[in-house]
Amino acid sequence: MRLIFMGTPEAAVPTLRRCLEDGHEVVAVWTQPDRPAGRGNKLTQPPVKEYALKHNLLVHQPAKIRNEETLDLFASHEADAAVVVAYGRILPPTFLRATLRGCINVHFSLLPQYRGAAPVNWAIVRGERETGVTTMLMDEGLDTGAILLQRETAIEKAETAPELMARLSTLGAEILSETVARLEEIEPLEQSEEKATFAPILKREDGLINWAFDAEQIERRVRGFQPWPNAFTKHNSQRLVIWRATVASDEAGGDIEGEIVKAHGDDFFVSCGGKSLLRLHEVQLEGKRRMSVRDFLNGERTQAGERLG
Repeated sequence: MRLIFMGTPEAAVPTLRRCLEDGHEVVAVWTQPDRPAGRGNKLTQPPVKEYALKHNLLVHQPAKIRNEETLDLFASHEADAAVVVAYGRILPPTFLRATLRGCINVHFSLLPQYRGAAPVNWAIVRGERETGVTTMLMDEGLDTGAILLQRETAIEKAETAPELMARLSTLGAEILSETVARLEEIEPLEQSEEKATFAPILKREDGLINWAFDAEQIERRVRGFQPWPNAFTKHNSQRLVIWRATVASDEAGGDIEGEIVKAHGDDFFVSCGGKSLLRLHEVQLEGKRRMSVRDFLNGERTQAGERLG
């Protein structure tokens, strides 16, 4: 099948790879423009572009897609379908009608749950025990198109968003492969609006820890808000990112939310809402490297009774 591939981050690469392995003709790869990244703001290629160029694929990176010139370029590929995986832009209706069989999206949730930009992050933060991948025929709404295939997977107890995304990206490649192979026989299923939930784009302030939440809620934010915006608080007026934490279920916290209960050796315990207790394992102080709490406590004058936030 003649395919246009549209995607940008590392999570989209396995599906592009699978399209090639399955013998499809990827006539063009569309991805976001190169962006400044890192401390030096060096112009960096999206992972999908890097992979595409290594395999001698035609790459387009339009800064804007809502114009006649870009639509003409898209239509000129004369593709059977477009495969869309975390492209990063909402496609205008003209794009959805420009290929013979439309645009097939790989979405990292079990639609209609977690429509939106950050389904993997919010599924962890909200305490879901399972998630999955959906392929759908795109329409003009936000992840509202008819469902083609779905695959479920459990969310592991200590799994972070990047770890879960890596698993889902592999699963997404598999389900896309099956979807394209069976496209003629699959009966699209309309989504239930009544069951829809949403996963809005992440904002920096989402990561700010509210110590009035219980320890379990905060622990999920530690895992779910990686790699950005991270779960963070304030320590002596400096930003402190919490990279790894567990709920101290066998001990109780104090009455003051955010109070450090213990800070010695490998032990760093903080009181949370409902007198629950969070144990920190790995942190990163503003301007410093990520480190164990032992290294952090060895370098900082932190004592029980102090308050984070």
